[in-house]
Amino acid sequence: MRQVSTTGRRIGVVAAGLMLMAGTAWAQAPATPGPGRTLRVATSVDASTLDPHANNALFTFLVVSQVYEPLVHRGDDLKLAPGLATRWEQVEPTRWRFHLREGVRFHGGETLTADDVVFSIGRARAPTSNYGIFVDTVTGAEASGPLAVDVTTRVPDSSLPDKLTRVLIMSRSWSEANRAERPQNFSQREEMFTARNTNGTGPYVIRRRDVDSRTVFGRHEAWWGAAADVARGNVTDYQHIILASDATRVAALLSGEVDMVHVVPAQDVERIRRQPNLRVLEGQENRTVFLGMNQDAEELAGSDARGRNPFRDLRVRQAVAHAIDMNAIRTRTLRGQAVPTGSMWTQFVNGWSQDTDRRLPYDRDAARRLLTEAGYPNGFSVPLDCPVGTYDEACQAVAAQLAQVGIRVSLNLLPNAQFTPRLLRRESVFYALSWGVPTFDALYTLRSIMQSRGAAGVASWNAGGWSNARFDELVNAVEREPDAERRRALIREAHAIHNDDLGHIPLYHMVIPWAVRQGVTVTHRADNQFQVRDIRVE
Repeated sequence: MRQVSTTGRRIGVVAAGLMLMAGTAWAQAPATPGPGRTLRVATSVDASTLDPHANNALFTFLVVSQVYEPLVHRGDDLKLAPGLATRWEQVEPTRWRFHLREGVRFHGGETLTADDVVFSIGRARAPTSNYGIFVDTVTGAEASGPLAVDVTTRVPDSSLPDKLTRVLIMSRSWSEANRAERPQNFSQREEMFTARNTNGTGPYVIRRRDVDSRTVFGRHEAWWGAAADVARGNVTDYQHIILASDATRVAALLSGEVDMVHVVPAQDVERIRRQPNLRVLEGQENRTVFLGMNQDAEELAGSDARGRNPFRDLRVRQAVAHAIDMNAIRTRTLRGQAVPTGSMWTQFVNGWSQDTDRRLPYDRDAARRLLTEAGYPNGFSVPLDCPVGTYDEACQAVAAQLAQVGIRVSLNLLPNAQFTPRLLRRESVFYALSWGVPTFDALYTLRSIMQSRGAAGVASWNAGGWSNARFDELVNAVEREPDAERRRALIREAHAIHNDDLGHIPLYHMVIPWAVRQGVTVTHRADNQFQVRDIRVE
């Protein structure tokens, strides 16, 4: 399947199917054109779409963020830096003003204007957007000058600049010309022009795209960042290669077919370390793996517990938690590449507390007793959905451990492009999901994963339907509270309510090693992202 990206006008689509900081430290260096340099990176999962507002997923953002840009950039030090906006200020408690760069052009030649920013923020707020969590407090955006945009919020929102690091800016005229005024409805498998074609302001242009195989980027020679001297890299040609098989991905690195592996299997870390021409970069990711359970259906689909839903009973959820030996999974399955946790977010996140980072102890006898008390002395069967790529081995281990207490799991390993829409359609009754916090603030997870779906609205990823009225009140109070310490206290109270009721079952924080050949300089980031613009290849 060959995929061609657009310039500023509609073209024919030549494709079939839909398509804290660890590691190397940098010394600030200017961007230098120099000779052409090619970077080949292998990872495990492809972007599910090229629409920048349709699928809020790590691997999708990893691709589209090379092409599109936000108002506010998050650098390799994870701090905020100017992006398409040179500066911003909170001019009123519920109004932020962003001042735009002059002379920025989209790949199709259109000049960036305040109208494009207003359009993009509105698009991210649309019902089909999967980026609603980043604009959850926004009530509107308006041009306050040719190169200034005011964003209004329903409550004072000091974290808005952090949120807008994930809202990528599109050309209004290009989107309207291609009937893409709203985002692709990804969960309903909608086909749309923006799912296959791009027109951003970023440092790279997509030259060719073979879905689930390879995306080839070329440098955007008119990128504003070259003249502004904001990037350190020298890559002119970038190949984003999808190798779902762990063994194939590692073999490609060992043979020199790729320069970097973005997801290194835990079992291969030591072997790569022993290679004199390779380096392993590692650190804990700002991402947590947890189990979600359907708790709103009267009957659990796919289970032999006819007419009942075991997960609606707290004792069953407690039994699941007691049955999982996370320390064994960490040492045997993940070979140390995990941090067991009872928290829904990592210590990198504002709102983390040791008080709410406590797991129920591993205790099979307690699990069996709880199942019996709940009316399931012989256990029950249930399907477990899990995406292929970065934590499927942990899912297999969890399934085996649950079987030891009578919960018979049929593991359903799915490609990410199938797993995510299924989850968003709320078809999964028992699932594993990893969740990062790109805003580095707990409200992101409180609202998107944990708050009742009716309260969270289009921002919700609460696929299991857990709901607690007091919890919802606390999330809304967190949103409104201006005092930092009082706000953190509210977060702790909400988190404790969720953990006591086991709305979800946290498993572990991810540790994601990368590996590179000698001569490649890249910074390992806790958000598991990289910007090709800042990578150097010698």
